Amino acid sequence: MLDAVTLLDATLLPAIAIAIVAGLLSFLSPCVLPIVPPYLAYMGGVSVTDMDADVAARRRVIVAALFFVLGLSTVFIFLGMAASVFGRAFLQYQEWFIYIAGVVVMIFGTHFLGIFRIGFLQQEARVDVGDRGGSAFGAYILGLAFAFGWTPCIGPILGAILGLAASEGDVARGTTLLAFYAVGLGIPFLLVAVFFPRLKGAMAWMRRHMKVIGRISGLLLLTVGLLMVTGHFTALSYWLVEQFPALAVLG
Repeated sequence: MLDAVTLLDATLLPAIAIAIVAGLLSFLSPCVLPIVPPYLAYMGGVSVTDMDADVAARRRVIVAALFFVLGLSTVFIFLGMAASVFGRAFLQYQEWFIYIAGVVVMIFGTHFLGIFRIGFLQQEARVDVGDRGGSAFGAYILGLAFAFGWTPCIGPILGAILGLAASEGDVARGTTLLAFYAVGLGIPFLLVAVFFPRLKGAMAWMRRHMKVIGRISGLLLLTVGLLMVTGHFTALSYWLVEQFPALAVLG
């Protein structure tokens, strides 16, 4: 029989997997993916053409991308801490809180599926940080600005992960979820910086299939929201650990 503490930790793994996938889908969103190459080039103080052909220029972009990811991760981790503290403060109402969060997440899902459009989620609240390109510190500041400025666009997916973090009612677990969301969103930026010439074709294919990616995002949110509303998310976590004991070792 599994140790109770080990089982408790292992049940976080499904939520972590969802957080990583959510971060990746945020990267693939229509307001993020198209601007990745010029954004990386600007942060590195080079042109997109240099990124394609100049190895030295690409190294500068890689360093800038690393600090950019650190910047956006800083914001998301603090958001995870805040959501967890909020959830902990209302722990006595956790059942109702999870239910309401699940309903909101499902509404976000209908937005991505085109069933019910939410106007403010169609906009971007970009933050003007001035001329900060070409330096590691500037890239870090841009990462902070990116995390805040693109929130209306990636908000539905980010909101789902924040809802999960708040429902945990534990600062460490909630912060962990947002850290892995940042990993899912940030790692693709680094991969594009490192392998830009090879990934141009793949990125073009993704841009052509934005509608499909949006529907996948919507289905993910609907599924997560439904699991939260019905109270089956925790049950699913325990079922996975019981069926796959190796998860307990990872947890």
